[in-house]
Amino acid sequence: MEIDIRTLKDRYIDFCKDWNAVPNKSILSAFCKAEDKKANNEESSFVIFLDDLIGADFHPLYNVLIQIDISEIDSVDILQKSKCSLEGDSVLLLLHAVNQKLRVVDIQDRTFGKDFLLGLSLGGLACQVLNLKFSHYRKVNMIGKFMQMHTLNLDFSASLTTLGKDCFTCMPNLKCLSLCGTKISNLWSTSASLAKLRSLIELRFQSCLCCDDSKACPRSFGVKSDVSTSYNLIHESTEEPMDLSSNVEDELFNAFSIGNFNPVHETVSESDESTDSEVDFSNTHPRINLLEDFTYGSSVWNGLLDLPNEIFPWGSEDAEESWSSSSILRPTSHISRKRHIFYHSSPICYEKHYREYLVASFPNLKVLDNQPIRKADKDRAAVIYSDNFEYLPYKRTSKESVVTILQNREIKGHKSHYFYSRSLGASKVGCAVLPSLHPLSMTANNILSKDGRKVRPRQFEYHPSNPHLMVIGTLDGEVVVVNHESEKIVSYIPSHGAMNSVLGLCWLKKYPTKLISGSDNGLLKLYDIQHIPSTNHGIYSSGASVSFDEFDQLTSVHVNSSDELFLASGYSENVALYDISTGKRLQVFTSMHHRHINVVKFANHSPSMFATSSFDRDVKMWDLRQKPLYPCYTASSGRGNVMVCFSPDDHYLLASAVDNEVKQLLAVDGRLHLDFAIPPTGSIQNYTRSYYMNGRDYILSGSCDEHVVRICCAQTGRRLRDISLEGKSSGSSMFVQSLRGDPFRDFNLSVLAAYLSPNSSPEIVKVNMLTSKDADKESLSDEHPSSSYSLGGA
Repeated sequence: MEIDIRTLKDRYIDFCKDWNAVPNKSILSAFCKAEDKKANNEESSFVIFLDDLIGADFHPLYNVLIQIDISEIDSVDILQKSKCSLEGDSVLLLLHAVNQKLRVVDIQDRTFGKDFLLGLSLGGLACQVLNLKFSHYRKVNMIGKFMQMHTLNLDFSASLTTLGKDCFTCMPNLKCLSLCGTKISNLWSTSASLAKLRSLIELRFQSCLCCDDSKACPRSFGVKSDVSTSYNLIHESTEEPMDLSSNVEDELFNAFSIGNFNPVHETVSESDESTDSEVDFSNTHPRINLLEDFTYGSSVWNGLLDLPNEIFPWGSEDAEESWSSSSILRPTSHISRKRHIFYHSSPICYEKHYREYLVASFPNLKVLDNQPIRKADKDRAAVIYSDNFEYLPYKRTSKESVVTILQNREIKGHKSHYFYSRSLGASKVGCAVLPSLHPLSMTANNILSKDGRKVRPRQFEYHPSNPHLMVIGTLDGEVVVVNHESEKIVSYIPSHGAMNSVLGLCWLKKYPTKLISGSDNGLLKLYDIQHIPSTNHGIYSSGASVSFDEFDQLTSVHVNSSDELFLASGYSENVALYDISTGKRLQVFTSMHHRHINVVKFANHSPSMFATSSFDRDVKMWDLRQKPLYPCYTASSGRGNVMVCFSPDDHYLLASAVDNEVKQLLAVDGRLHLDFAIPPTGSIQNYTRSYYMNGRDYILSGSCDEHVVRICCAQTGRRLRDISLEGKSSGSSMFVQSLRGDPFRDFNLSVLAAYLSPNSSPEIVKVNMLTSKDADKESLSDEHPSSSYSLGGA
């Protein structure tokens, strides 16, 4: 038998007597309002404002709430307007005391700490609407049951950067989700998480100013109407029925209200209140320049200067370009939907074709950023998605199981090896939208610098023939050869003389135990690692190293395909040519550019052809057989070139200029083959580096102002994935210092990642796109590694 509201109110008064507490006036008022509504045959909602409660109110109220489900009260709303004097544990107990009749929970999470969010995520709630504005989540990972919830609001969660892969599996009926003012930025990982929401029809990463919830803006239809009218119009325009009914009162449905909040002036503490230790990328927004407050003298970043391979262009034309005149992206809605001005945009909104990507990815979505999605929008999104994105690698249109691919290979043996290897890669990448990230540990043999610091990487290169080896140059002048699978040190070469950074490394191909090392102080050495011990306590043999004439302010070294010669470039307009067999410097080519030469690269197959890239905005091709007084050709970029490299088959040059200007040129004559059209950030210090992956099928690109690695098809330019790098410690902003594709394993790469935090050391992060970060970490070392030098991403 149901308990009537008056009886429940009397019980509350008795409970107060039992606990020697004075009945709370706001709770008594809530009983009276619920009773009045019941008498008028209206929904009797019991509304509790946490702001009005004190510690003495907890026990009487808790005893009442556990009886709500057997009472006449139809629903319970627990709201918070500003501050709350109750502890987080007490609030959790009140929330869990109500079961099926809990409707709206509106909590200002700033009041409570880490344990409150953890308890909420693990324990779940029976509410229909959950508003957690200003929460301290860095990564949403809600695993408790939220079976009744249809609306979730995490607006203005300024630390939120990531959605857990399975964070929404516990809320199968969620229809409305709002994430405005967060730091979510990755389209691919975000889409993978949202794909768990089968019922999702309304989504918001930025808000229309005139709207206070995630639903369609009435002005979208060109008429003045209330929200219910807009629902009808949406229903008429989308061809599919929508269940948008709600019993929530107007004053309670402000669970999505932005009120008078101004994010520009609002200060949210981000100390130790996060639910985990994921980094807070506080400068992800494209309008914010991570490095704008640094200068050459003070920008040490824990010793890691980002000299564009590696010198800042101080005093250059690039440095003189003003912030105001730079190309700054804005949310697509600002451009394509001029009638609607959007606010509180999360960084994901600044991704090129953001709206079209989400519309194409979620066909059941009805409203995005308060704008209804019509059939014309879906048609346009499908075309744009097809032109700019790869759903799966190698143009595969649907996911296949590995078993099916292997069976087809056995039955249909006439198809090429590349066809099946690509199909296998596509199937595995498709299942691992959140790729495995593994920081490389180099302390296995307790290799430490002289002053006791751990090895701090500054440059690295995969071995050209041994799939297990990698050489690493450090900020302290050390050269370390490591088995990057077992993480064991193979050879250790301590720093020579004064402190310096190793910026140039290159293996010899015909003599795979030898490598060239160049440091920024001009030191040039050839080492034979088979004569070098694995610890800094060993004794070197006489044949362990060969010294070359120094090259001042060195930034780059590269060996030709016959292992006879190598080139060195640096912070000058000159390039030096060395004979490896004699140890002599043969010649210095002067005035090859008008500005310093960041990188010099020999071709992979022609021992006389090499390319140079400079901050004078030119990439030039040279031929040693012609005594390089004049280049074979010159190709120009819009900004200073950070680097250049040949494709594995020498058909193309990949040129990377400041701020995401990445172009592929025909190596034969320098004509533009493909502009990857990566959106710029507007920063003149956003140094970009790009390399090939899977032979010449894909390119990977990263920049020092951003924490993302972009993977693009080298034949079409379509974006396959963006991989977000997540920091390992709280408050540390990560950026891409350098990166390389694994030459032996498809869809594997390594990134040299650095931090602005003075207490963090740079590290090499291995990325495996074939395995998920949430999957069991299984070693792939037993798989047969095979090099992929195929002819393109067709």
